[in-house]
Amino acid sequence: MSAVQTIEVKAGEEDQRLDRWFKRQFPHISHGALEKYLRKGEVRVDGKRSKSSFRLKNGMQVRVPPLPDPGAQKPANRVSAEDAALLHEMVIYKDARVIVLNKPAGLAVQGGTKTYRHIDGMLDALAKKGERPRLVHRLDRDTSGVLLLGRDVAATASLAKAFQSRRAQKTYWALTLGVPRPEKGLLSGYMKKGFGEKGRELMMTARHGDPDASYARTRYAVLARAGQRAAWVALRPETGRTHQLRFHMAGMGFAISGDRKYICDRPDIGGLEEQLHLHARAITLPHPDGGTFNIEAPLPPHMKESFAALGFSINEITNDPFEE
Repeated sequence: MSAVQTIEVKAGEEDQRLDRWFKRQFPHISHGALEKYLRKGEVRVDGKRSKSSFRLKNGMQVRVPPLPDPGAQKPANRVSAEDAALLHEMVIYKDARVIVLNKPAGLAVQGGTKTYRHIDGMLDALAKKGERPRLVHRLDRDTSGVLLLGRDVAATASLAKAFQSRRAQKTYWALTLGVPRPEKGLLSGYMKKGFGEKGRELMMTARHGDPDASYARTRYAVLARAGQRAAWVALRPETGRTHQLRFHMAGMGFAISGDRKYICDRPDIGGLEEQLHLHARAITLPHPDGGTFNIEAPLPPHMKESFAALGFSINEITNDPFEE
């Protein structure tokens, strides 16, 4: 068991979520254990209670309570045969340093309140020589698509650094209610966490200087239209804020089909699955061993069906819609 520690956030670690920073410092501590430390106030930032999503700044002091030694941890829970098979089915790319999953919609990436089945809890099924792969980033529970894992500490740190430095180019596909006008543009502004109906946490518009406000930028481009009812839209986030894409599209007045949290006054398309139509389609970023790699994730079943019903064909898209 270690002693209480106070660790300073260093240059290059700023703007990381507290849970991701903690995981890189102490990879043997589970996400569930960290959440317990946070609830009890045993992990603090600059002497204050914090949430796992809190973004750190250079020079902040993180209090770390006594932690069990890596070898003293209880053996990991066995991954069920069903979950192991599901995880292996998700793999769309694998090499010695990196694994890429195509995450299905509806499956959480990490655990939390009343969330017991999640990808992080299944990763022992992909362990190599006893080393468990590590999450590089997250996707919302209802968003499908590309999810990166590092197969060792150095690979995970390299991939995470690419995300932090904005060298990772991410492309999402969405189905929107109505056709955005203009059909190509940039959405930007400040946003922060707030509360909506029934106390549900959601992102809200903020002003520069507001406490906890974060600046967000999203590029968008309409790829195809189904009359004026719906559009197939490509989205490229230039920042990585919570629910950024859903928030920006609803704020523009063209919410993503199936979104029940970020809505607009346009009618539902009708006849489609009532699931979020947002998919992390592709990512391009530096590989830990050098060079650049690009991965594309096939559409989830509900979006395939919706695209077919609306007459959209992915074979029609041959160029990057964001190229100048």
